[in-house]
Amino acid sequence: MKPLRYILPVVALALAAPARADDSFASVAEEVNAKLVKIFGAGGYRGVPAYGAGVLVSREGHVLTLASQMLETQDLRVHLPTGERYFARVVAAEPELDLALLQIREKVDNLKYFDVAAEAAKPMADPGTSVLAFGNLYNIATRAEPMSVQRGVVAAYTKLRGRRGIFEAPYDGDVYFLDAITNNPGASGGVITSRDGKQLFGLIGKELKNTLSETWINYALPVQAKLDVKTEKETRTVSVVDFVAKGMRGEYKTVLNPKREKKGGQGGYTGVVLVPNVVERTPPFVEEVLPRSPGAKAGLRPDDLIVYVDGQQVVSIKDYKDLMDRYPPGTDLKLEVRRGDRLTTLSMKVEDLPRKKP
Repeated sequence: MKPLRYILPVVALALAAPARADDSFASVAEEVNAKLVKIFGAGGYRGVPAYGAGVLVSREGHVLTLASQMLETQDLRVHLPTGERYFARVVAAEPELDLALLQIREKVDNLKYFDVAAEAAKPMADPGTSVLAFGNLYNIATRAEPMSVQRGVVAAYTKLRGRRGIFEAPYDGDVYFLDAITNNPGASGGVITSRDGKQLFGLIGKELKNTLSETWINYALPVQAKLDVKTEKETRTVSVVDFVAKGMRGEYKTVLNPKREKKGGQGGYTGVVLVPNVVERTPPFVEEVLPRSPGAKAGLRPDDLIVYVDGQQVVSIKDYKDLMDRYPPGTDLKLEVRRGDRLTTLSMKVEDLPRKKP
């Protein structure tokens, strides 16, 4: 039998080996960053950053990210991990999942990417699973710089009950809740992976507060996410896998959820005059607000940019007019407008058209 003094060091070394504090994830981060992109678009004012993140889902330059106001611009840009910059366009969007699919406009090939269908077929991360989170926090990466990486644990897997300002989050299905502070400006559209970077678990969500506790939450949308949505004609299942596959083929049709589609025939009167609609997607800037009109009572001012109407995003004059046509007189609306460098929330009540004087 060996003396005890020889056995104890061996046992201590064996116990300490798996828990080394100096383990590096540098090589894993490099591998995952090769499949991520930085996204730059509209915004730049308080509450709506002009930068974010996305994950490559095809070698031809399809990018999966979160839907946001940032994407609504003709100058939408994607920066590859190599530092190359390209213009991109939105090819599909699904409000029920709060997702958007982009494609680089120029011809690219042989890009590294995550196969969403293959990743969704793998086991999900159980609570207690260690993960790595990647995102462009606070715009730390612009060209070839790597995105930030955080180490965390899946704290829970449950329903998302979140809101931004006065508006509830579009997606209310199951998500991963994380113990790392991942959901900061620029991280939206980033990813969480296994510790070895081999498995994609989900996409980092937006900055939201929990409607139950009024605290900021850190969460990610699983690649296996799916919802059953009741439309006026049928119940339709929407999923991340289906969205990406059909979106890349140009076949995806956005779900028209009657809960989000308010119908009221001819819209009422607001007294808001927008700038001339001179291009295909002219932003809904306010040019004039008629005196004593609903818009004036709400506090709208010239040069305000209307961003949200009753929780629904508007990106052009056409979108705004189409949306307002659904609200009959007497409807109370909440507007979010960009004023200077910040977002401002206003309340407006739609009225009947004013009678012409004889």
